[in-house]
Amino acid sequence: MIGDQTKPEDFKNERGGDHSHIKGWGIDRDPKNDPTYPMKHRTDEEIEGYTWERPEQQPVNIEVLHSVERPNIPAVFGTAQPPEGLSGALRRFAFKYSESSYGRWLPLVMADRIGEIEGIVDDLKKGHIPNLFAEHGLKSEWKYNRKKFVLKSAVTAAAFAGVLLFLTRDKKD
Repeated sequence: MIGDQTKPEDFKNERGGDHSHIKGWGIDRDPKNDPTYPMKHRTDEEIEGYTWERPEQQPVNIEVLHSVERPNIPAVFGTAQPPEGLSGALRRFAFKYSESSYGRWLPLVMADRIGEIEGIVDDLKKGHIPNLFAEHGLKSEWKYNRKKFVLKSAVTAAAFAGVLLFLTRDKKD
């Protein structure tokens, strides 16, 4: 084990103290043992830094969202769910930000929720009534986690009632 090859004095760091009693501490101190070692020093040139043969580029016939940290799109990507509607607009907005930013991840989470609603509306337009109870695993939730199921149902009902009351209230000027 690499942690066993280091000396106890190697475990003392600027934070102070001897951490040699912690299994695996200092395992990444040797840069040659760091799994990201050759990649983290690479530039953003298109191919520079790759140590493998890049697969042939899949034809790009839909909109492909990719990270701002990457200079190119991935060689292969999914085509089943291209970004569309409000959720697609949110995804386009989110992909303008770095992967380490809340501006990236919060809109993506919101886009997932909106995409679910868009899917239900799309099903209803096609004449298919979705079985939300089965599709969301609520049968298992009821069977194995009844207390949390009841709590979530009550909170959802209260939130729905609050929105309904807000929308139907008398507006007196």
